[in-house]
Amino acid sequence: MRIPAGKPTPAYVGDSPGDFPRILTGTWKDPDAWTIESYLKSGGYEGLKKALTMKPDDIINDVKASGLRGRGGAGFSTGMKWSFVPKESKKPKYIAVNADEGEPGTFKDRELIARDPNKIIEGAIIAAFAIGANDVYVYCRGEFFREAERFQYAIDAAYEKGFVGDNVMGSGWKCHVRMTRGAGAYICGEETAMLTSLEGNKGWPKLKPPFPAVQGLFGGPTIVNNVETCAALPWILVNGGAAYAKIGTEKSTGTRLYGISGRIAKPGLYELPMGFNVGTFIHDVAGGVPNGKKVKYVIPGGSSTPILLADEYMKAGLDHESLATFKSSLGTGAVIVLDETDCLVRTLSVFQNFYAHETCGQCSPCREGVPWVAKICRRIEKGNAEMEEIDQVLRIADQFMGKTICAFADGAGFPIVSYLTKAKGEFEAHIRNKGCPYPAWG
Repeated sequence: MRIPAGKPTPAYVGDSPGDFPRILTGTWKDPDAWTIESYLKSGGYEGLKKALTMKPDDIINDVKASGLRGRGGAGFSTGMKWSFVPKESKKPKYIAVNADEGEPGTFKDRELIARDPNKIIEGAIIAAFAIGANDVYVYCRGEFFREAERFQYAIDAAYEKGFVGDNVMGSGWKCHVRMTRGAGAYICGEETAMLTSLEGNKGWPKLKPPFPAVQGLFGGPTIVNNVETCAALPWILVNGGAAYAKIGTEKSTGTRLYGISGRIAKPGLYELPMGFNVGTFIHDVAGGVPNGKKVKYVIPGGSSTPILLADEYMKAGLDHESLATFKSSLGTGAVIVLDETDCLVRTLSVFQNFYAHETCGQCSPCREGVPWVAKICRRIEKGNAEMEEIDQVLRIADQFMGKTICAFADGAGFPIVSYLTKAKGEFEAHIRNKGCPYPAWG
């Protein structure tokens, strides 16, 4: 087993207030938490040990009872997703761990991989046992070079200790884990594109149905779980689903890793209960906006989520239901703070340039529409557009949202509709002023 030669540059991990179990970050103050020795000392693989004594259906029911929802963005019930896998299948079943984190503003999975890879692997093995799979595939973002080394270390360590292999912990059940590196395509974070890439083909999304739980990797039933979702499973198995469900809100349970960046005094990662107030997070936990500035807008869940206005974010909670009332979403839990000197037009233009670059080109509405919007946004930012082009952007977005194979186009369109609906005056000001009225952007 090869020890990784270097170490990733860690993000700041802040102390979170409140009396709740640190399910994801409890061991992170130990610089060696990523090693198998440290992981075992902290109770590592006790969840798997317990799982192997349980019936698979009982594991699934316990995860259902926990209320754990996928942490990749969609927020679908993890236990419910597992239950969709056919009990009897002529083809092998698979677990695919989505470690292809690429959403702008998001960096939680990267830190989980770097600081606690063994926890992810244990969670993935538990998931495999629950659905009757014998193979786990980890799809790791290609740019995560050092992180991938640590991930591979965790896999090798699991084999060496007998937690993975032909006879897992002497149970007679076999489970093998393999890691594949991506090549920098954001679209491969979409589950069907990721599976297509794992098969050795071009990472293009596929139409659903059939859903991966029925027909996925190599044509077999496949469950795709996010890195953070897997990392929560060992705690749930040890402590029970009911204990997990007591944390957070009724419908959004447990804790979550929230990243915060932008105009904030203490950017970084924080583990907090689901439903934690956005305003309290920004001002009391992450230190507030520096230089005496005021919050102007908040992006609550990564670049594809609609904004919260200054009079909204103080009322919103970091959970699926609360943010939905403000016509936004939790996404990847990546909070981006903009202050009064920031330009929302510039922000949208940067995001649309990203999406225009990353569209896979399979669907013509997305292939043509997203770059078209990006081009108009650049003109608006520079003050070279006409007023009617603002509404034109909305019309174009309407032509590609909900009209493509995957949700990529929707992710590009949500901020367009949100920004132009909630802050249209800022776009109009650029055209009237023949340029950006916010000098902080230069």
